[in-house]
Amino acid sequence: MTTSANSYIIGVDLGGTNIVVGAMSADGVRQYAMHSTPTPPRSEGSSERVVERMIEMVEVTIAETLKETGAKRGDILGVGIGAPGPLDRENGVVIIAPNLGWHNLPLRSLISDAVQLPCTLDNDANCATYGEWWVGAARGARNVVGITIGTGIGGGLIIDGKLYHGSSDVAGEIGHMTIDQTGRRCGCGNYGCLEAYASGPNIAERAREALRSGDISVLPSMVGGDLERISAATVYEAAHKGDVVAREVVRDTAKFLGVGLANLLNVFNPDVVVVAGGVTQAGDALFEPLRAEVRRRAFKPAVAACRIVPGELPGTAGVIGAVGTFRSQMIS
Repeated sequence: MTTSANSYIIGVDLGGTNIVVGAMSADGVRQYAMHSTPTPPRSEGSSERVVERMIEMVEVTIAETLKETGAKRGDILGVGIGAPGPLDRENGVVIIAPNLGWHNLPLRSLISDAVQLPCTLDNDANCATYGEWWVGAARGARNVVGITIGTGIGGGLIIDGKLYHGSSDVAGEIGHMTIDQTGRRCGCGNYGCLEAYASGPNIAERAREALRSGDISVLPSMVGGDLERISAATVYEAAHKGDVVAREVVRDTAKFLGVGLANLLNVFNPDVVVVAGGVTQAGDALFEPLRAEVRRRAFKPAVAACRIVPGELPGTAGVIGAVGTFRSQMIS
């Protein structure tokens, strides 16, 4: 497959909270028709509703791109899909996606057959990491660790300028490294995973636990007294206001992440670690103790060689990376 000056690729970023779809010129310079919509909840039924929503968004994105650019359907080269994993990339199958309740779903063929375009499938966090490496906070780096924090925690590894998938496409599952062998139960079924402490829902849950124990905070007043409405974003906002409970939750989140990232620095010795997702809203309240925890735990030469930075592509890194991974796999 080759590109022309007017060829385009669709990128799809499937998350547990939102589906984001957009188009880019095949050279990665221009973006078109970027849209986000909530991911249909598991309560609405099977995977079919989610797949239907993805197909609808791809078709809308194609139509808007063709209208804006004057291109023809044949100028759309294909669709890059980023999805939670683990995956079987060769066969285009989502083996398991705990936050969506999926098992052995042939996602690539479902999308490709519906839109009649070639598709690629990669891990959503791999895509986000690739996007930040291609045009974002890690551009120009050679070895990169990416960590995406949202409904779950994902990760991506770029080694010598190439995505590293491992022997069975499971490399980069940072959220499921064990940081406490007798710790909290994770959605994957294990205990003590990083995700069980530092994902968005678990940041909110740790704040609720503090409130139930009697700690005084502005958080209840921010959600009309309904503690179930507390989200990670609520915690970040309260932390910025100086709330003691929220600041403690953010500091503990930084320590949990610091433990995980220190391990990764010692194993992979990256140039850059990119932290992406809603957690970056916490700003220095998160990044300062996070970097301090990494300095305390990782080998000094690994720390000296590495920058730990927030992502530069909020909301779009996964789409851009999905486009980039399609381009790297399909275009000669």
